[in-house]
Amino acid sequence: MAALSTEQQTAYYDALSIDVADALRYDWGFWQRPNQATPEGDWAAWIILAGRGFGKTRTGAEWTIETAQKRGPDGRIALVARTPADVRNVMIEGESGIMAKSPPWFRPLYEPSKRRLTWPNGCIATTYSSYKPDELRGPQHTDAWCDEFAAWMYLQMMWDMLQFGCRLGQDPRICITTTPKPIKLLRELLTRKNTVKTTGSTYENLHNLAPTFKDAILARYEGTTLGRQEIHAELLDEIEGALWLRAWISKQQPPKTEAGNMDLRRIVIGVDPATTSNADSDETGIIASGVDFKEHGHVLADSTGRYTPDGWARAALALYHDLNADCIVAESNQGGEMVAHTIRTLDRNAPVKLVHAKRSKQARAEPIAALYEQGRITHTDDFAALEGELISWIPDTGDESPNRLDAMVYTFHELILSKRNASQRKLTGV
Repeated sequence: MAALSTEQQTAYYDALSIDVADALRYDWGFWQRPNQATPEGDWAAWIILAGRGFGKTRTGAEWTIETAQKRGPDGRIALVARTPADVRNVMIEGESGIMAKSPPWFRPLYEPSKRRLTWPNGCIATTYSSYKPDELRGPQHTDAWCDEFAAWMYLQMMWDMLQFGCRLGQDPRICITTTPKPIKLLRELLTRKNTVKTTGSTYENLHNLAPTFKDAILARYEGTTLGRQEIHAELLDEIEGALWLRAWISKQQPPKTEAGNMDLRRIVIGVDPATTSNADSDETGIIASGVDFKEHGHVLADSTGRYTPDGWARAALALYHDLNADCIVAESNQGGEMVAHTIRTLDRNAPVKLVHAKRSKQARAEPIAALYEQGRITHTDDFAALEGELISWIPDTGDESPNRLDAMVYTFHELILSKRNASQRKLTGV
């Protein structure tokens, strides 16, 4: 059928009865490619590691529908995506989502206010976003579909909470659909004996993709390292052109005082604000960093998230007070004046330092990457989302630098590259 022209497919359907045509339309076993079929045997996690446009969402949605049919009234499925908007717009209501691909006789009732889908046989699915790991505390599930897993915020915490909750029934299963990114947890899951991996490239589904996609994406990235990751779904150790290498990122705790507190000369909070605050907005980067008396830098915390202006201001201030930081740093030509004003409405005494950047984002990030290479900056924890941004951002592609990366760069320009020491601080915007 896939090899037939549109006219031939239409003629074939027209010759079928309505009942047969409907049954065929929703028969995933007929339409799926071999590497979209649910694996046989005993497995706990099925990771579909595929390129853009492969059909990952369709495969995840069809697996969820199939699972709901099989589990019946005992089924409790978790639907997890990066943001609430992603769950709703992609997994559930998207063109390849659950509602569009469910047959009329087995279409679930979707109740957005309850974050719930209920199928006619009593199986229930509940939606979750990676921004709220605590929502997974308590609920139990028989199965889960995790979409764009490698892009999740609070990845490790989300995965841990999901694992604790997948304890119903005899064989809980998790389907993970994601474009590959070189992150630690994904690599670890792929080595487990009870994990099944499926791979595929964009080209396998090219006949279903818009010509503009082929022109804009494939023509631009084919033959590049980024294309190997995004088109051919290769899980790369290093990405050519990225400023950071994975080998430069290491974990180390800062020195301690006799009382057990961090013995740091200075601590600052970096903020890179999003320009909008709706469900599809960029995240606001909020990173806390410190420098010890040997001029070694430490990334201390990551509170990046999708917030309202009031929300990110409160998150930045919470870090500022919790860590007893010296100041909050923002770039004045990237919304810094707004940062100072918003924070000042909540806490007029919190010092905000505005830095005017005369150089490009790449030029500002390069000396910080050099400090990582020299071993002069380490992380106090596994900051998977930040690390993913560092090793995957390629400056010369024209893509904007990620928010966590920018916020972190602000902190170490202030902490290490600035000539002023703590006794010479001169804060603006207070």
